[in-house]
Amino acid sequence: MFKKHACYLSICLLVAPLVATADEVPLAPVPVLSVSPVQQALAQLPSVCPDLAPHIDPAAQLRLQAFYQQQGDAPLWTEAERRQALHAQLLMLADDGLDPSHYSLPTADATANVLCTDIGTSQQYLQALQDLHYGRLQQSRFEPLWHSQPPARDANTEVLAFAATGLQDMAQAFDQARPSADLYRSLRNAYSAVRQQPLPHWDPVATGPLLRPGMEDPRVPELARRLISGGYLAKAPSGKQYRDDLVKAVKAFQLSHSLQADGVIGAGTVAELNISPAIRRDQLRINLERFRWLAQDLEPEGVVVNVAAAQLSVYQSGIPVWQTRLQVGRAERQTPLLKSRITRLTLNPTWTIPPTIMREDKLPAIRLNPEYLRQQNLQVLDAQGHPLMPDQVDWSRPGNILLRQDAGPRNPLGKIVMRFPNPYSVYLHDTPSQPLFTKGPRAFSSGCVRVEQPLLLRDLLVSPAERTRTDELLATGLTHEFRLATPVPVLLGYWTVEVNRDGGLVYAPDIYGRDPVLIKAMGTVL
Repeated sequence: MFKKHACYLSICLLVAPLVATADEVPLAPVPVLSVSPVQQALAQLPSVCPDLAPHIDPAAQLRLQAFYQQQGDAPLWTEAERRQALHAQLLMLADDGLDPSHYSLPTADATANVLCTDIGTSQQYLQALQDLHYGRLQQSRFEPLWHSQPPARDANTEVLAFAATGLQDMAQAFDQARPSADLYRSLRNAYSAVRQQPLPHWDPVATGPLLRPGMEDPRVPELARRLISGGYLAKAPSGKQYRDDLVKAVKAFQLSHSLQADGVIGAGTVAELNISPAIRRDQLRINLERFRWLAQDLEPEGVVVNVAAAQLSVYQSGIPVWQTRLQVGRAERQTPLLKSRITRLTLNPTWTIPPTIMREDKLPAIRLNPEYLRQQNLQVLDAQGHPLMPDQVDWSRPGNILLRQDAGPRNPLGKIVMRFPNPYSVYLHDTPSQPLFTKGPRAFSSGCVRVEQPLLLRDLLVSPAERTRTDELLATGLTHEFRLATPVPVLLGYWTVEVNRDGGLVYAPDIYGRDPVLIKAMGTVL
């Protein structure tokens, strides 16, 4: 009891200069403001806590004021046990890929300003919870994700709720702040195990000509050593012939790295083999950050696209129940990241060629080959949609025209398009380019997302009655717009590693070259 009273006395003495001095007694009585010492200090941080003030921006200051007000404006870290519990949870952030040193607590000793130490501890506590829940970096700065509807969330309210819990149960508060999605939790477990192990070592595999099963190549011994070090091969084969167990090991490696698992070793497979162990570990860490971002947009029901892996998953009750392969935008025409809702289906679609494709692909082809329009079954339209004869157009300066391809087996959109509001004119759609689904990576499109089994996806988006009706409309061969009775959430995200159902790590090629930027931004490897 004496210690508690002594603490309050010291705080009052610290902030007393903010109220008045003995030489400034007013001539008439003035009502005493009922502002707590904590709130007075927060309002005047530069003068009360000059070392702390530069590290607290206006948003953090408001959050601290709300936090202390929520707790009755009393000091919160006078008990050593609570500080120790916080310190323990901060150390565990290393398993989340966050650096505990970013949340170092101020020293609580006899020479420190007691009030500033308390505020500084609260600041690190709140910041840790925010970074754990939403991500340490700003998603909008690195990998912006467009929303059809602005997210309805109040970050301060959520963080303050976690913080209030922590004052009673620190471990529970951090667990609540940590994303609950299995994508995050399973990868966190994997990273926790990897970061505590010594990094393995492997020598790079030399580049060379395409290596097919059965061929002989001087790189076979180094290939075998690389696969042994990665756990894909038990022992090295004799000689330099590429066959049997080594081919099987290569196929397993390709499968776990989202490559075409054919056992053929080309430039793409060699590039993935030669990514260093340190970079692989960093990939786990930065994708934890990506999952902290995406956790805010994941819904229990809906469609989730991983652009990097060119893979689509349908979620029901928070569990992925179906997956299929995709073809996504190539590096120069990237598929955008977005959150929207699938609202309608276009059945037997026509294809109005987007401006970029027309400008960069179609117009040069038409100028080179006057028969191109006929060969591709393309119709020329004016800006109002009226047909034009090709010889009416000056193809060196075509002006404001449209090119449209009728529905049919050669139409690039296939039989069905899943549409959702977005400013990029992208959508999910069927395609006649079916052989490309066996490739890997599958970055072939101009930004839209081609779906390998679009009618099976349709079945998961609609009711039985809607399925029957859309089948009838498809059978007519005519173009129809079909609005869904219940719009379905769709999320297009980007991540380069996840844990599969068997507990193994599955990597995706960084098709847009985004990983190095995030690795640098996240800083030192833990």
